[in-house]
Amino acid sequence: MAPHTRHAAIRRRTLLIGAGGAVGAAAVSAGCARVPSGDSLARLRSAGTVRLGIAGEVPYGYIDEQGEFTGEAPELAKAVFKRLGIDRVQPVATDFASLIPGLNSQQFDVVSAGMYINKERCAQVLFSDPEYQMLDSFIVRKGNPLKLRGYEDVVRSKARFATGTGYAEIGYAVAAGYPEKDIVILQDQVAGLNAVESGRVDVFAGTALTVRAVVRRSSRAEATDAFAAVVDGKQKVDGGGFAFRPGDTELRDAFNTEIHKMKKSGELFRILRRFGFTESEMTTLTAKELCR
Repeated sequence: MAPHTRHAAIRRRTLLIGAGGAVGAAAVSAGCARVPSGDSLARLRSAGTVRLGIAGEVPYGYIDEQGEFTGEAPELAKAVFKRLGIDRVQPVATDFASLIPGLNSQQFDVVSAGMYINKERCAQVLFSDPEYQMLDSFIVRKGNPLKLRGYEDVVRSKARFATGTGYAEIGYAVAAGYPEKDIVILQDQVAGLNAVESGRVDVFAGTALTVRAVVRRSSRAEATDAFAAVVDGKQKVDGGGFAFRPGDTELRDAFNTEIHKMKKSGELFRILRRFGFTESEMTTLTAKELCR
């Protein structure tokens, strides 16, 4: 699992939210001023540990039932940083909206949460090239009685619409014409499933990956086919990557080098498919493209 003001910008998955956005902006400014100069890669190699900011979103980065941290991004981080000579990765769990402020105030060294790469975030942090690309999907009641297949359908039917805290889907719904004040903000996709099953909302929007995972055992809800949101007349395909502090170019570049090797060898997909990713969600997109 997406950070700017809660309803102002687009993500996965994901934005800085509410009052936290204002606090986050100050933290970013202050954090950038405190970031030490020098070779971060050499410093992390010397320490032998890299601190990973994660946000508790399955399957991107989370603590499992055994208390172990896992997810596609942390498992990928373990593999990449081992290649870079850093054997230990230490998770630091926080709210999604706190990831960028926490990174820039040095609470952790890297954001390892499958964060969507977009223009707003690129103004605050450096991104690796994405490890995956992703479309959206809806959780709806069995049979999809309102025939909801995209945000335009939600607007047309005046459906009761929900999505997660800080999710980019907030911005996608608003771009389609859904009133921002009417969006129901829930904690995560599990809360979304419960809300749809109980009839409190008609639809919950999330990434295709998380939606299809959460409805798997439901007898009252289903996932719609994956689709691309339309923003300013263009279909939006998101990509998720690792975030680094603005001064950590050398670290980001070394990370990218290993990511591209793993893409070419197939190792990246072997790691991600354990968490439900498909080959169609592997990507050749770059951070430069997504930052535009």
